[in-house]
Amino acid sequence: MLDVKKLQQRLGVTADGGLGRDTLAALCAKAGASAAIAPELGLAANVHLRTYGILDNGLRLAHFMAQCAHESGGFKYNREIWGPTAAQKKYEMNAALGNDQPGDGLRYLGRGPGQLTGRANYRLYGRKLGIDFENNPELLEAWSLGLLAFCAYWDNCALNDWADKDNLKAVSNGINRGSPTSTKDPNGWTDRQARYAKMKALIL
Repeated sequence: MLDVKKLQQRLGVTADGGLGRDTLAALCAKAGASAAIAPELGLAANVHLRTYGILDNGLRLAHFMAQCAHESGGFKYNREIWGPTAAQKKYEMNAALGNDQPGDGLRYLGRGPGQLTGRANYRLYGRKLGIDFENNPELLEAWSLGLLAFCAYWDNCALNDWADKDNLKAVSNGINRGSPTSTKDPNGWTDRQARYAKMKALIL
């Protein structure tokens, strides 16, 4: 169970026991979101996290928030920083990502709090949500839409089940397994651990 009043006290907001947009906005701010972004995230989270069962317990919420915070650099980046790096160059004409047209690597780079990546994901989650992300990829740069798409991804990958087991490795791998040849923190494991520890201390 989620002790909402305790969470609100830790966040420094009115402890009325109601888990609504203001409490969720404050939680996003604690995870790094600026004062300009946190209200939009709180508004969207109040609807979408509820719809996808992420607010059903504290473990789910802590895991979800930690992964969003990691992928977006503390809710600072709704668009992947492009070099292109060596890894990003591999996006181009990458069948696993569904990138089958020249320029798809850049066109379907990571966007939103969960950094949804690749033509195949843009198509799949656009169709699930009834929003044409494939032909309008920049829509995912709206924090609210990016959060919605990541909730759909989270649900499709059954990550609530791993969160319920408090299995951070499985949740993290469900989002980004990293490079199998890398020996240096391949999927940002150290940062994911740190962000999860922070969210768990706040929420549980």
